[in-house]
Amino acid sequence: MDFLPLLLLYLCLVLAVAVLYCSHAGTGGGQVGRAARTAGQVLSLVIPTWLQGVTQKVLLRLFHTRNYLFVILHVALQAAVYAEYTWEVFVYCWELEFHLVLLLLPYLLLVGNVGCFILCSCANPGIITKSNHASLMKTYAYDGVLFQKGTVCATCNMEKPARSKHCSFCDVCVHRFDHHCVWVNNCIGAFNAKYFFLYLFTLTVMAATIAIITAAFLIQVVLLSNLMHGSYIDDQGQEHTVEILFLIQHLFLTFPRIVFMLGFVILLTLILAL
Repeated sequence: MDFLPLLLLYLCLVLAVAVLYCSHAGTGGGQVGRAARTAGQVLSLVIPTWLQGVTQKVLLRLFHTRNYLFVILHVALQAAVYAEYTWEVFVYCWELEFHLVLLLLPYLLLVGNVGCFILCSCANPGIITKSNHASLMKTYAYDGVLFQKGTVCATCNMEKPARSKHCSFCDVCVHRFDHHCVWVNNCIGAFNAKYFFLYLFTLTVMAATIAIITAAFLIQVVLLSNLMHGSYIDDQGQEHTVEILFLIQHLFLTFPRIVFMLGFVILLTLILAL
């Protein structure tokens, strides 16, 4: 496949994933969410009604019902990224005599990230029960605007403490509720927020480290192959000196899986941070 069709396919895939997530995962307050909703309205004009109904049911199941699909997807993406890093980047960087500590750093970050991920998924986010309700009522003062004193949760049949909210995914009230994260399949609240921040931090540093090492590897390949001082012959038989666009195209086609790996690492980090 030529460079441009492959690049367009990749960009469309990334854009479709981002729009799909932003439009259905509760991130619709910003510019991205509004753009996603607008795109959905435009598509609804050309998509058959029956297909829209089926799609809505599937999306409701995926994004508004507690399930382990995104947890499995998250683990699969990380496994794919690290398999590609180990097979393509680590081996070649070791041959190019990169420092071993630098090459092992993503694996050390992965251990910490997985630990924070497990804590986020399994820890109690701050579920309000009859036993802790009285103490949580005294934790925060009501502001009289967002949180009104005397408001009773219709589902839990308890007065809501200030800064608490009922989660429709888990069907419980959560103390200092932030949001329900489909990627860890749990609410983020008062008791596990610190683990979630550590999880995002280690994920961001891990993605940045892999990106830096991979970029250094590609630069080293360019320098050792002396590509910048070479030339190529186009379809018309004319010789040209190597330019940046040609160099990017060459690297994209030579190491497509590495470029895709970088894209999904960055995309996954951005989506989880939303």
